[in-house]
Amino acid sequence: MLLKNFFIGLSQNQLLNSLAKKYGTRLGAQSVVAGTNMEEMIQSVKELNAQGISATIDNLGEFVSEKKEATEAKEQIIDVIEAIHENNVDAHISLKPTQLGLDIDYNFCFDNLKEIVTKADQYEIFINFDMEDYDHLQPSFDLIDELSKEHNNIGTVIQSYFFESEANIKKYKNYRLRIVKGAYKESENLAYQDKQDIDHNFIQLIEYHLLNGKFTSIATHDHHIINHVKQFVKDNNIAKDKFEFQMLYGFRKDLQLQLANEGYNFCTYVPFGSDWYGYFMRRLAERPQNINLVVRQAFNKKTNTVIGVGIGAFLLGRLSKKINR
Repeated sequence: MLLKNFFIGLSQNQLLNSLAKKYGTRLGAQSVVAGTNMEEMIQSVKELNAQGISATIDNLGEFVSEKKEATEAKEQIIDVIEAIHENNVDAHISLKPTQLGLDIDYNFCFDNLKEIVTKADQYEIFINFDMEDYDHLQPSFDLIDELSKEHNNIGTVIQSYFFESEANIKKYKNYRLRIVKGAYKESENLAYQDKQDIDHNFIQLIEYHLLNGKFTSIATHDHHIINHVKQFVKDNNIAKDKFEFQMLYGFRKDLQLQLANEGYNFCTYVPFGSDWYGYFMRRLAERPQNINLVVRQAFNKKTNTVIGVGIGAFLLGRLSKKINR
């Protein structure tokens, strides 16, 4: 838990985020971020599609506090929608309401989201609303409720560490939902703190939505949970077109391809852009061992402030392994 809190703290550091933008993905994030521009991202998606894997694309963005930034993010996401359509790739959009101005003004954010959802609807492209920390949970649901009155190409995320997730998954069972464990630091009054409790609720939510929901995206790298789901859908005669497995770009590539080859729907979460730092640190917070996937690249670059963070994270990751043995 201390290590997770450490990485979450780093993810919220605006100075380090600014330095990361300046120096690019030298920390090693190029292993888990599909490029910093549209051309690199589309090429990555084409390569996934060639392997029978679809994509959900996240135009990365953090710490949006000005309307100009939010407007730029909206325009960039619309450009991604156009690129998906023009390149005829199998992909949809994942976005965060805070990137579109939720912390600035609710109505301003709503207008930005409506423009995005309307454009995506024209091309029959799905929009997934990523969920963030608890303070943004209800406002995000409010946005979804309002936009769903006119559009049905919207879905969202249910985080298993929240106590209220059972109620939310029942309320939104007629939506396409991605079920995750959760990647933010939350109070013990709001969320489970123990991994076993989070995993147990994660499985319960998955099973409920598989049996009762519209479409289920199961976002996990845990092969034990994946094997449990495989057996559950078999035992309950759940068709493969009712769900998909999801993993993050750059993680467990062999398992991603294996599941696709076994005939399961598979979708890779594809982040891109220069604003990658917060995303990257939350991935380390979720599973500090992930540093092993990128540390080799970090040591191959000249040392700078951002790399220093990476090396510190690596050392803490090694320490965590020893503690958890």
